[in-house]
Amino acid sequence: MNHLTIYDSLTGKKRVFEPLKTGFVGMYVCGMTVYDYCHIGHARVMVAFDMVVRWLNTLGFDVDYIRNITDIDDKIIARAIENNESINELTDRFIKAMHEDAAALGCAPPTAEPRATEYIDEMQAMIGKLVASNHAYKADNGDVYYAIDSFKDYGKLSKRNLEDMQAGARVDVDDNKRHPFDFVLWKSAKPDEPQWSSPWGQGRPGWHIECSAMSTHCLGDSFDIHGGGHDLQFPHHENEIAQSEAATGCEYARNWMHVGFINVDGEKMSKSLGNFFTIREVMAQFHPETVRFFLLSSHYRSQVNFSDSALTEAHNSLSTLYHALKTAEQQDQNHPSDEAAIKDTCKEVWQSQEGQSFITAMNDDFNTSAAISVLFRLARDINKAVKDGDTKKAAQQAQLLKALAQPLNILQQSAQQFLQASIGDKEGGLSDEAIEQLIAERTTAKADKNFARADEIRQELKDAGIELEDSRAGTTWRRA
Repeated sequence: MNHLTIYDSLTGKKRVFEPLKTGFVGMYVCGMTVYDYCHIGHARVMVAFDMVVRWLNTLGFDVDYIRNITDIDDKIIARAIENNESINELTDRFIKAMHEDAAALGCAPPTAEPRATEYIDEMQAMIGKLVASNHAYKADNGDVYYAIDSFKDYGKLSKRNLEDMQAGARVDVDDNKRHPFDFVLWKSAKPDEPQWSSPWGQGRPGWHIECSAMSTHCLGDSFDIHGGGHDLQFPHHENEIAQSEAATGCEYARNWMHVGFINVDGEKMSKSLGNFFTIREVMAQFHPETVRFFLLSSHYRSQVNFSDSALTEAHNSLSTLYHALKTAEQQDQNHPSDEAAIKDTCKEVWQSQEGQSFITAMNDDFNTSAAISVLFRLARDINKAVKDGDTKKAAQQAQLLKALAQPLNILQQSAQQFLQASIGDKEGGLSDEAIEQLIAERTTAKADKNFARADEIRQELKDAGIELEDSRAGTTWRRA
């Protein structure tokens, strides 16, 4: 296989990926602050890094994938008070919901999901090192701040110059800070808020320090990949670099990966604009695999425009791939479709021309868009083979299609299961049983040469969004 290259946000270049330890990848991704349901932007990060892990596994790497959970934060405290519930009740509920959403999107669980409240000691230890080395200081208000002018490389990730930032930014005046951009590491306690004892008094950690403490504890002072949404590049990841490298004296992350923004109908997603959608709201209208396919259809670094029409197009495209698989299966009833058989019959999958094209795409900074185009070429080959009556070739190409799609975790369920899936509670929708009864009635009508009634049933089903497909094996159906 050719070499994997990854675009590194720090250097602004694609580089051949060389892990610190041969055969092993340590990856940390900034996770969710659990005070609400995850939104479609979170889904993109989940799916993107799930894809990264799956492809690294395909290349033979053992991946230690760490994704943290922020379970103490101003927003969490405010929401718990608003809901009149404890912080633990709130965070446990939304962690459970997050896991449900991730599983529905076909994302495997990370290796570990450290919670911020479980790593207070590690955070305090790192803050202590920073204070001792004059990279941090306790202010008169009891808060402990990181002194950004003590770190000469501050701004290297976001390509920002400290003097330019200070000149061009509007920053609230805070007499407790030595520099306007100093950020809090430890917050002094406020009444009726969660707090822990520390060398600097009762309080709780700031947001930025938690990821530095948890990532280095789980993966070491240096690790291979640090990822997250593009919105975290500044100031969160910039601050992580400053405090981590000042505390350890080591390069923090070897590669920085940032997932692009999602816009909704051409505008930035925002609750204030009313264009904010949770994952479960979207999955109530579209099949979860359609959502995953939509997110993978664009390169992870690109901006994506989210809309009903874009999801509908993604559903139609994914249905095209599934329909090709179904057509091949109908032509060859002996076609093996279980996972073990696919692995057996596709041992040479990566040596095939299509496999090589797929590898080239994925090894080019995880270019899922180009990889998916290989899948569509295979689908066209399947349909042509079926048309030409070459059932053996159609079956082989179908197995290859399913095998190549495996690292993306799409096309892994049966074609019938996907094509007949009913999404949401759409008023007037026909149940599977009602559809089968109408198809049986149509079959009887055709046998009785009552073609008018057979045509009426076909139209009735079409009006309900059900498309029929007649073949030598009988009549099958799918939801449009």
